[in-house]
Formats: sequence, C-alpha cells, structure tokens
Amino acid sequence: MNAALTILDDYGLADLSMRRIAGALGAAPAALYWHFANKQSLLAGVAGVLLADLEGPSACTHEGLTRWCADLRARLLAHRDGAELVSSVLGMRIQEVSPADLLARSLTDAGFTEATAGPAAALVVHYILGHTLDLQGYAQSQQLGVAGPPGPDPDVAFAFGVRLLVDGLMNELDAR
Repeated sequence: MNAALTILDDYGLADLSMRRIAGALGAAPAALYWHFANKQSLLAGVAGVLLADLEGPSACTHEGLTRWCADLRARLLAHRDGAELVSSVLGMRIQEVSPADLLARSLTDAGFTEATAGPAAALVVHYILGHTLDLQGYAQSQQLGVAGPPGPDPDVAFAFGVRLLVDGLMNELDAR
C-alpha cells in the first residue's frame, strides 16, 4: 500500500494504475493480481488505508460531531485526490465500512431512528466529500495555472457548513 499511496500523492488518482504500482515495486503487473482481484479492489484497499482507524464520533454533541467532520476532512486532505478516491470507492459500494455507516451508528446510539440516521449521516459525509473534492480540484487547477479567483476561505466555508449540518442534527436529536 505504501507504493500506491506514494503514487497517489505524487501523481494523483488518474495515474494510480496496476502497471505503475508494479513498476514502483519492481514487479510484473500480473503479480499484483495475486493480492488484488482488480483495480477497483486495489482502490478500495487504498481508501481503507486513508480511513484506517476512523470511528464514529465519540459523542453526538456539537463538539463531538464537529471534531469528527474535521477529522474526516483532514484524512481526505492528507493525500492528493483523497476525496476523489474515497468518493469513487463509496460510489462503487465496495468498501468494508463507510464513514457514513460509522456516523449513522453513532447517531442511532444517540437517539436517531435507523430510518433517519442513514440519510442524515450520508448528508454529512457527502458535504465533507464534496467540499474536500472541490478544494483539492481547485488546488490542482492552481498548480496548472488555470484556476480562477479563489473565492471564500475554504476553512471558514467548511466550518460554516459543518455548523449548519451539526445544528440540524442537534435540533433533530432535541426533538426526539
């Protein structure tokens, strides 16, 4: 996985291929298929490394939920195209556990019904993924010299969106 993460960080998701990883390891591409059935399972493995040890919020309080959102965002920002990688794996539905599942369990434990915890958690995770994907895409556009004006401070905008989402979650919990 170290070779895959290095390639992801150096070249991005578009260049994360079985052939490139095998080359970095000094192996034949076919050798990787001993460990991964296909590229999709490799991507799921790399996404799993990015999200390793992620747990649901320790407490469904304003502070606990806000901290969890910031932690997920930091994990995605720690690697080039981290949000795109995790989004694509989540979209394929091949991950073992998704961040939304972890958050939904915490929300259910705090008082959400099973029917509402899943959609609420998905909303929060989609916001984090979308915001981070936009931020990483803009950074790459800047590196290529094709980016437009920067817009609002991304950290301030992220915190504002998280506050709105967490306020809504807390209101929902208070209504129960």
